[in-house]
Amino acid sequence: MGTVYIDRKNLHVKLDGNALAFYMDGKREGMVPIGPIDKVVVIGHITIEAPVINRLADENISIIFLSGRRLRFHGMLHGRLHNNGLLRIKQYEKYTASNPNFSLIFSHGLVKRKIKGQSNLLKDSLTRRPELRLPITSAINTLDKIEENLYAIESEIKKGSGANPDDVMNSLRGYEGSAASAYFSAYTTLFPESLNFKNRNRRPPEDPVNAMLSLCYTLLHYEIVREIELAGLDPTIGFYHQFEYGRESLACDLVEIFRPEVDYFVWTIFREREFTSRDFSMDKERPGCYLKKGGRQRFYPLYEKWAEGVRPKFTEEVRLLCKTIMGEDDGLFG
Repeated sequence: MGTVYIDRKNLHVKLDGNALAFYMDGKREGMVPIGPIDKVVVIGHITIEAPVINRLADENISIIFLSGRRLRFHGMLHGRLHNNGLLRIKQYEKYTASNPNFSLIFSHGLVKRKIKGQSNLLKDSLTRRPELRLPITSAINTLDKIEENLYAIESEIKKGSGANPDDVMNSLRGYEGSAASAYFSAYTTLFPESLNFKNRNRRPPEDPVNAMLSLCYTLLHYEIVREIELAGLDPTIGFYHQFEYGRESLACDLVEIFRPEVDYFVWTIFREREFTSRDFSMDKERPGCYLKKGGRQRFYPLYEKWAEGVRPKFTEEVRLLCKTIMGEDDGLFG
């Protein structure tokens, strides 16, 4: 089962033996066994009794709270977290530049993998949309050139050439930004004009594709936050994204690797007409474009089916990072 999504206004959740019981106006509407659950996502105005929260915590099942319409993150509860304090000490040591090349090597690998994923998506799209060969090929060529430049930076990092680390990091961010610009110039052409997807925008998203991308990126982000916290790392201390109060910078780091997979998923569900513009709402009084409640009910199973295939990658990515930080494996730097 994996994740349970609770998205029905005024639903009351109680504990019934080894199951969650759902009530509406005092009448039982259904039950879900606790055993197969590893995460619960609560959307909107839901009442959860304390015994439910206690039982989920005992079973180490995380609860994520999102707002009703905009699906904005409000918080997350876990059971017992990892007790490996030494791992966090090592993470802080890496962040404070006891090993000045750690962040550079990590960040270089992250940017390289993200751009490779973007390039692979566009190359695959050519087989389905050959009529878009010109914009797609142009973007791929730009990404290829950026990858060549990244090889030169990699050489500098490995040689320890004495370049200013801040300058190298700024170069990486510049290349990532240039790659994103080229990539989205082609990615937007894959969608029907009726969706009005012209560029990547957010806070708030202005069209159905951006709304879906933002929703998926939000879910992805907190899936990875959960993996990081359960492993014993500090999600606020990243190596590519700078420290910013209240931001899970390490999760932001790891999310970058999986963005192309999310992009492919979003393209697929629109391509297969799982969603159209009618499934989204726009309100002049509250700017932005958002998936309607009926659309959300169809979205959750689709997201879960996709996520089942990539969650093991999240776990493996975090596990490998832990081993690298502890000096047990340099697999991230290969």
